Amino acid sequence: MARKLGIGVIGCGNISKAYFSFTPLFRGIQMRACADINMDAAKARAKEFKLRAETVEGLLKADDIDIIVNLTVPAVHYEVSKQILDAGKHVYSEKPFVLSVKEGLDLKKLAEREGLRIGSAPDTFLGGAHQLVRNLIDSGKLGKITSGTCHVMNHGMEHWHPNPDFFFQPGAGPVLDIGPYYITNLIQLIGPVKQVAAFASIPTTERTISSKPRAGEKVLVATPTTIHGVMEFENGAVVTLNTSWDVWSHGHAPMELYGELGTVFLPDPNFFGGDVRITDAAKPVKKLPKWKHPFGLANQMHSHGMMANYRTAGLADMALAIAEGRPHRCSMELALHAVDVMTGMLRSGASGKFVAMQTTCERPAALGVKDAEGLLAKKLLAKKK
Repeated sequence: MARKLGIGVIGCGNISKAYFSFTPLFRGIQMRACADINMDAAKARAKEFKLRAETVEGLLKADDIDIIVNLTVPAVHYEVSKQILDAGKHVYSEKPFVLSVKEGLDLKKLAEREGLRIGSAPDTFLGGAHQLVRNLIDSGKLGKITSGTCHVMNHGMEHWHPNPDFFFQPGAGPVLDIGPYYITNLIQLIGPVKQVAAFASIPTTERTISSKPRAGEKVLVATPTTIHGVMEFENGAVVTLNTSWDVWSHGHAPMELYGELGTVFLPDPNFFGGDVRITDAAKPVKKLPKWKHPFGLANQMHSHGMMANYRTAGLADMALAIAEGRPHRCSMELALHAVDVMTGMLRSGASGKFVAMQTTCERPAALGVKDAEGLLAKKLLAKKK
């Protein structure tokens, strides 16, 4: 492409470090500036990563910024994304994209009128492990996927996050905060969802922060923290999704999909890599060899050891898609359909009724080995070979 697209960030909190750290891995984009309503936070991140600190208004007006990444709290995702579009810039949002279908459709209408793109996290479904499973499904190795189970359960964010309050407010909770990774991956593997049903509860109305610097403070819980949902996909598959921040320990796999010809066991879709296991009909479960996919290569130390982390891949794909005139994979339509599914579960949990989806979408294009290599900066790609 003729030039790199300039990237700016609004919101310099916990998640911003990943975007600032991993942007240099990819071609076609260059991180240039950051902003926050707390100017001290913006200046600190700018100094850490050798960027330009801006006010929010200044970043919206900056001539060298083409795409702004919205890393604000979910409650203001719609408002901030609208400001970005009104400023004539493309927007890439952290998950969840918005908190209602209406908000998403409003942004879609505005973007189409202005000729702008909207993208949204998560992009972990572009990881080597999940694209290997996509390849297995598309090749017919497993036959038609007929059902599945997903479990994302732990005891909440107050044990590690420095400011966990917003996780327990409307607009967050385990479905809207962690659910996007699971639901987005299911959509790219199986297709869109037709309807959902769920049960939801708030077992504990107050939590005690145990992480620093606010250990001992209380957090009020104002959104369900245990949601057991069921999704019926347009292809007929039925998949259970259990999400909870009220579980100390469990023995469930993150994701299992059951096909006519076999079963596939997937790693946590919150991460790019991990082991994939399959069965061939009634034969014993076997672990597949590592796929030569660049987004499956371990590149970061984690509490559980080295892991693959390529957050920003979705942003890079959107930037190149703009230049190449093709659809981007972490699309507004995909993100909005995931929001439709998640908010549908919450409505079902409150009403006790099945909820039909208001939206649909196409499965994003698969990201094979060559396509993934094409997103990486040449010098980094050469280093990995």
